[in-house]
Amino acid sequence: MNIGKAYSAFNNSNGTDLAIGFTSSTVAVLLFGTNFVPVKKFDTGDGMFFQWILCASIWIVSLVVNLIQNCPRFWPLAMVGGFMWATGNVTVVPIIKTIGLALGLLIWASFNLLTGWASSRFGWFGIDPEEVSRPILNYIGAGLSLLSAVIFLFIKTEVQSSSASLESTPLLRERSINVSEDTSDDSWVKRLSPAKKRLIGCSLAVVAGILYGSSFIPVLYIKDHGRRNETMYTGASQFDLDYVFAHFSGIFLTSTIYFLIYCAVRKNKPNVYPQAILPGFVSGVLWAIANCCWFIANHYLSAVVSFPIITAGLKNYVLLSVAFCIILAGSLSTAFSKV
Repeated sequence: MNIGKAYSAFNNSNGTDLAIGFTSSTVAVLLFGTNFVPVKKFDTGDGMFFQWILCASIWIVSLVVNLIQNCPRFWPLAMVGGFMWATGNVTVVPIIKTIGLALGLLIWASFNLLTGWASSRFGWFGIDPEEVSRPILNYIGAGLSLLSAVIFLFIKTEVQSSSASLESTPLLRERSINVSEDTSDDSWVKRLSPAKKRLIGCSLAVVAGILYGSSFIPVLYIKDHGRRNETMYTGASQFDLDYVFAHFSGIFLTSTIYFLIYCAVRKNKPNVYPQAILPGFVSGVLWAIANCCWFIANHYLSAVVSFPIITAGLKNYVLLSVAFCIILAGSLSTAFSKV
């Protein structure tokens, strides 16, 4: 009888964990898919000033989370994950200018998914491999995701210049500070042949995806080694949200360093767009909340399940016929492999 009660309690607990995990994943997908809406009608130029504002607001959200969590121990290694994400983030503007947002998002999300899934499933970079109750279904899901990534590489896109694109032009355009009228942010792109644009854009998208997918590895490493004796991480928290402040601090620090390098390269005349400050701040808050939900999903579902769900959800915002069907099937397969 006691065994039956214990089994029932275990099932209830497992069901609650799954509900929290899938709910967090859903919120993350929705916010990741809409976090750039506030800046859609505002010019952000070359993106360097905007990414710094974005990362500043991300750090502020992490500060609030850190206070809510009663200031858990700060592990500097978790900042490395923030460095990886911020490094991938600075490639977004060149990707958009060379192959467009739709194709760029699909490629980096695919490699984000595959890197995050494979590293957690097989235990790369010193983290413990994660097991699922239905490994075959999990492999099928990852395989379909890989197939979709290959399909995305063959999609042809045409990137319009900023002067010809009505969608990207703000309704009320303000002149930026320190931007000369005869200087075009995408002049280097115009000098490239279509083949070189595609090569550079796709290569950067792949690199960005790998960096995004690796950003959780330091946190997983700390957690796994925290369960072992005689390591410097022994006793480390097993709740992923306790690492948000360190992770986001790495994002803001790296972003600041890149922005200072950018200012130095431009001889202290950066392109500053004041009208993008408030929208950029709101965008950063939305992204930070989404990523916090991803941390929660990692805790309750494990990274091997949360990565396919959330990253596939991001790509599902861009409906591309057969590729969409394949990645959706892959997402569902990996999700149900945990049940």
